[in-house]
Amino acid sequence: MKSLGVGLIGTGYMGKCHALAWNAVKTVFGDVARPRLVHLAEANEELATLRASEFGFEKATADWRALIADPEVDVVSVTTPNQFHPEMAIAALQAGKHVWCEKPMAPSYGDAERMLDAASISGRVGILGYNYIQNPVMRHIKTLIGEGAIGEINHVRVEMDEDFMADPDAFFYWKSELAAGYGALDDFAVHPLSLLWFLFGHVEAVITDMVKPYAERPLQQGGRREVENHDLASVLMRLHGGISAVLMANRSAWGRKGRIALQIFGSKGAISYDQERMNEFELYQAEGRGTEQGFRKILAAPAHRPYGRFIPAPGHGLGFNDLKIIECRELIGAIAGEAASVVTFVDGLRIEKTVHAMAQSFHERRWVEIAS
Repeated sequence: MKSLGVGLIGTGYMGKCHALAWNAVKTVFGDVARPRLVHLAEANEELATLRASEFGFEKATADWRALIADPEVDVVSVTTPNQFHPEMAIAALQAGKHVWCEKPMAPSYGDAERMLDAASISGRVGILGYNYIQNPVMRHIKTLIGEGAIGEINHVRVEMDEDFMADPDAFFYWKSELAAGYGALDDFAVHPLSLLWFLFGHVEAVITDMVKPYAERPLQQGGRREVENHDLASVLMRLHGGISAVLMANRSAWGRKGRIALQIFGSKGAISYDQERMNEFELYQAEGRGTEQGFRKILAAPAHRPYGRFIPAPGHGLGFNDLKIIECRELIGAIAGEAASVVTFVDGLRIEKTVHAMAQSFHERRWVEIAS
């Protein structure tokens, strides 16, 4: 694999996460050429220069278009707020760059379609930042399901909860704008949707309810502003093969920090997982004497690849940023023509279609089928 020239647009929470991944992927995996951190773009020159120095990029700019035009850049990380994804990703693809765009694709389904069209026309790789599917534990759960370890799956429950919008006195910011999307559905519930896709295939039908726990929020300059989207969503779903499922997402759940609680029920057992304890899961198998049956905890270990690339001892644990390093390695493999475990723009568009079907269901108060 040749060394890739990297451009990074945006240096907030996820921008730093991408920078850490690009910096560490060679050290962790060893089987790829070390990427060149070529160009970084931020909202102003001062911030761009500061972040380029901190993250290890050679050049800095306040003009993201200049970054995309840079002939030394082969792949662009887009980590800006949701509404900027389409313009930046499409411009990068049209300039012949590969794209690693944070989720969701775009607030507008039409814009998401344009992103996929641009990727298809360019022939470049476009993937989305759904790093939870990269967890070695999640990969092993998929293997267990495929092996029939808990029999035929009949019901799945998944909850995603955080409390970053739980305080009613917290100031209004861009995530509460309609321009950023529906709220909990596309900013948030797309993560559990990526897990459902990874484990079972795409959602086939939904019926949805959404709630605004706080109708208004205060402004820093005084006054108040109406909250334009919904922080809570509850969805009944039918998955591929007729599997019954429930999804609940809450951005205003006091005490929850990064919870994706997944319960999978089958004819011969069950699996339980929680993202807040991302290095373990519980497995119940209905076999042997009933007096000894029960959930058993399984800790992440080198046997759960690629855990061993990070740590040679079981039970020590990976972190959120480590999943991004795994995703970075998968992206590099995809660019090199390898089979890769990533959410492409094709599968990302199906997730977007599901989100918009959920919103349609809420507004029309009915079940909505999702065409393949």
